[in-house]
Amino acid sequence: MSFTNKVVLVTGGSSGIGASAAVHFAKEGADVAIVGRNVTKLDNVARECAQVGKKPLIIKADISKDEEAKIIVQQTIETFGKLDVLINNAGMNKSGSLLAGNLLESYDAVTATNLRAVILITSLAAPHLIETKGNIINVSSIGGTMVPMPGFLAYCMGKASLNHFTRGIALELAPHGVRANIISPGPVLTDIIENSDNQISWDIFRAATALKKLGEPSEIAELMLFLASDKARSITGSNYVSDNGMLLLR
Repeated sequence: MSFTNKVVLVTGGSSGIGASAAVHFAKEGADVAIVGRNVTKLDNVARECAQVGKKPLIIKADISKDEEAKIIVQQTIETFGKLDVLINNAGMNKSGSLLAGNLLESYDAVTATNLRAVILITSLAAPHLIETKGNIINVSSIGGTMVPMPGFLAYCMGKASLNHFTRGIALELAPHGVRANIISPGPVLTDIIENSDNQISWDIFRAATALKKLGEPSEIAELMLFLASDKARSITGSNYVSDNGMLLLR
């Protein structure tokens, strides 16, 4: 699959799935913009991209803050002149529960990044995607469809909302030739647990899958390549699950 002359914007591009996506699209010839808060990590990803393709545009931003989220699409268009693929990948978790009295605090913190920022960035990107007949890939989670594990209620609520948002915009944008799809990973070996205040371990997640293994970021990136390509030109509003069979056991 070639993405030569295509512009791809990836949020959460400093590590994990987003970093892998950036490298994969760069390898296929795309002009890539990567967004994150950690400049050192973004620089590392940029070097990886440059080894296989073009060096990406680095955008340092905390997308949970509206004023910073707004510059992302603007800088991408100013640099490349267009946008073909928007990958809303950035995500985080903050533990909270009803009885602990901190669920609303958790929900506000989590959805600022996992949902509100997606809506804002997508709203700003939509006119440009209509011009290119581009497409949107929103990275959700199997947590959006299953009963949440302890500490993940706010995260799962946000992902369920993201799924509905994606299907809604898929319908709204279809007459304009723009596709929107969901990827719902199960446990993928990234730094999300290390960056979370939840004490759950990767061993617990591994044991909870039918295949008894964790996903790799590259697996999700390869699925993104397919969904963003013309091979998926008839696919919109769909939810692709890659979870090593975790939902089979839930």
